[in-house]
Amino acid sequence: MPVVETLSRLVEFPSVSDRPVTGIGAYIAERCEAEGFRVERLDAPGEGKLNLVCSRGPAGTDGLVISGHMDVVPVEGQPWSVDPFRVTERGGRLLGRGTADMKGFIAATIEALPRLPRLERELVLVFTCDEEVGCLGSRDLVTKLSGRPLPSLCLIGEPTSFKTFRMHPGHAAMRLWCTGRAAHSSKPDLGDNAISKAARAIDALEALAERWRREVRFADMLERPFVVMNVARIEGGSAINIVPDRCAIDLGFRALPGMDEVSLAAEVGAAVAPWATAELVRVTPALLTEPGTPLEQILAPYSRGGGAAAFATDGGNLAKLGMRSLVFGPGSIDVAHKADEFVPVDELHRAVDIVTEVVARRCG
Repeated sequence: MPVVETLSRLVEFPSVSDRPVTGIGAYIAERCEAEGFRVERLDAPGEGKLNLVCSRGPAGTDGLVISGHMDVVPVEGQPWSVDPFRVTERGGRLLGRGTADMKGFIAATIEALPRLPRLERELVLVFTCDEEVGCLGSRDLVTKLSGRPLPSLCLIGEPTSFKTFRMHPGHAAMRLWCTGRAAHSSKPDLGDNAISKAARAIDALEALAERWRREVRFADMLERPFVVMNVARIEGGSAINIVPDRCAIDLGFRALPGMDEVSLAAEVGAAVAPWATAELVRVTPALLTEPGTPLEQILAPYSRGGGAAAFATDGGNLAKLGMRSLVFGPGSIDVAHKADEFVPVDELHRAVDIVTEVVARRCG
């Protein structure tokens, strides 16, 4: 089945992170089973959530893991010029939600399977859920696969335009709560305005973010070699004639490898303490793989450069299973999550060849 047709089938599954992935999971599992893979369907928290672990070749040999996530981000409110859940070809590009991030790579991997030689080392395909909402699927997978012998090298096919990334920051989510006292808006002095407290808390967060920007690490690899903070959402109040007694702020920060997210979260809590309480909601770990791994050497002929990704991947969690991951795949992260997301047709076809050759060199 041609790779464009496989990608079209994958995109037709609206596997947005707040929906089940059972449909796309069943399709991927069927394609892998048809090529002789042993397929494990591992339930994950949430309705219709699962991860797939598909294995072929001698178990316990140190071959290769190839990983991709099945979920995509929402399309609501975006100015798409085409149906986001149907692939449209335009000017050498394949448009559709997830074509770049990262169903294109999954399609290329599936299409490479019939071309693989006899495997002397184990090939394990890991397809996760809920990557887009904090790498929750891979976090659950770590608990289920802990202690199991798995290949130590992992290729994560996120869209990097065929650059090889061995590092990325993590991502931590926090929620701040500002508590006030309600009163009639005609007598605001009788109340305590929670939104005003939130404004002061945000000023303190901006000051903390500025201090973090001065604490530089990995300047030779990262475009932004410091902890990045984003105040992402604020919600409070109930009516225009009531002094608000509550306000919530959601923020994220991206810790660099070797940093402790709990300590950074404590800095946030201390900065906003006069006006808000802080809760660390979720942590997606950073990734740092040492240079010169066998997989990096295998990818070298196909790579358009190296460095670090600015975005988080499942690699931080998979490292807890002993995997040394590299991030490398077709398409660009610059078009991911946007309207009219696309993967170049030529890169998609090239990805099939690359996956085939990489597996043959490592596992054949």
